[in-house]
Amino acid sequence: MVSLVAEPIFKIGSFPITNSMLDVAIVDALLLLLTFFVNKKLSKIPNMLQNAVEAIIETLQELTESVAGNRTTKIFPWFITFFLFILVANLTGLIPGVGTIGFHEKKDFIPLIRGANSDLNVTLALALISAVATHILAVRTIGVKHYLGRYFSLNPINLFIGLLELIGEITKVISLSFRLFGNIFAGEVVLATVSSIFAFLFPLPFLMLEFIVGFVQALVFSMLTMVFMAVLSTPHGGGEHE
Repeated sequence: MVSLVAEPIFKIGSFPITNSMLDVAIVDALLLLLTFFVNKKLSKIPNMLQNAVEAIIETLQELTESVAGNRTTKIFPWFITFFLFILVANLTGLIPGVGTIGFHEKKDFIPLIRGANSDLNVTLALALISAVATHILAVRTIGVKHYLGRYFSLNPINLFIGLLELIGEITKVISLSFRLFGNIFAGEVVLATVSSIFAFLFPLPFLMLEFIVGFVQALVFSMLTMVFMAVLSTPHGGGEHE
């Protein structure tokens, strides 16, 4: 049975380190190594890895430009960072041994490493980072006056709409975190159940399905963040603001 909460593996002082935090560390290390390796091998005649990385970046940048316009340079780094981190985190959860290698404690099985996004703490942290970054970007792009004007007004009707938008900002955090967590955790439960019944071949279609789900969820989270940033960094009236 897959636990709903991440299990602590060891402590640093009084701070517990959970199995999902170990996966976060692995994902960060993989992304840093990839960045270092690609930068080290950059050349005017790109190799296969450089071609693949450039193609991904170019595609995602064009997607951002189609939504964010002249705010692409500000929004794109957030978009691609969320996408790559969530995608790699979802894929590491499908590696054999992740979630299945561990130890027993009081008759409960504790996996050493657990998929990061199957922990609500991780997805909630990502959603909060997304929300805070979105509002900071909005203030820096359109100014404090336009930003506050979105939520507060002397007009009672506009004030009511602004309060609804404030409530909407809270629901965005809940929606982003629970959507990602729910899909990844459900996939982890399905894989654990199927693998415990059928050891060979039968789980492969489920692995492929989870690969697709992991990619889609990474794209959905990052695209929603990108859209929220583009909307909030546009002042009322829809005019471009630098």
